[in-house]
Amino acid sequence: MPTCPLCDATRTRHFHRDARRDYYRCERCQLAFVPPEQRIAPEAEKAVYDQHQNRPDDPGYRRFLARLFEPLHSRLAPGACGLDFGAGPGPTLSLMFEEAGHSMAIYDPFYAPDRAVLDRGYDFVTATEVAEHLFRPGREFERLAALLPAGGWLGVMTKRVTSEEAFARWHYILDPTHVCFFSEISFEWLAGRLGMCVEFPAADVALLQKQ
Repeated sequence: MPTCPLCDATRTRHFHRDARRDYYRCERCQLAFVPPEQRIAPEAEKAVYDQHQNRPDDPGYRRFLARLFEPLHSRLAPGACGLDFGAGPGPTLSLMFEEAGHSMAIYDPFYAPDRAVLDRGYDFVTATEVAEHLFRPGREFERLAALLPAGGWLGVMTKRVTSEEAFARWHYILDPTHVCFFSEISFEWLAGRLGMCVEFPAADVALLQKQ
């Protein structure tokens, strides 16, 4: 059985199979994931992202992002400095925080690949519709948590696994770039590993605060 990419546990089980891929689930952190050999190549991955039509001037997209923006912004001090990790081809969440008076940096491995921004500290980090794409989410979130001071926030938006039955009917697994699927238990495990507390203020949103 493949090793869990979140917690590195070897106790995983086959969870689901569809026409294209297999899915496994970790017995410890309850992450569901696609095995490494069934991931698509980086070129094919970017081709999918290039088709995204997310624009900063799209009110519907801003309403979607507001599910994370509003609860996180309400917890930030004025003028807090943030990083939008995985900003994508049309950075929008970072603009929303800038409009609210926060300075922002962005990083994306395909569209804003300046890794120098990952060597600085921030008051908060956002990862919106990113977690499901990560090949090694445990390692990535450890890196992001290290950028935060005590009291800093990590805001994550990703759809969550609810049950094995729902997973089999879930549209979210049809995207070939989606390879990791978190449950609330997965986020609770991650928070414990990172020395953070977690809360779930809105659908698909997890806010983790460093202790």
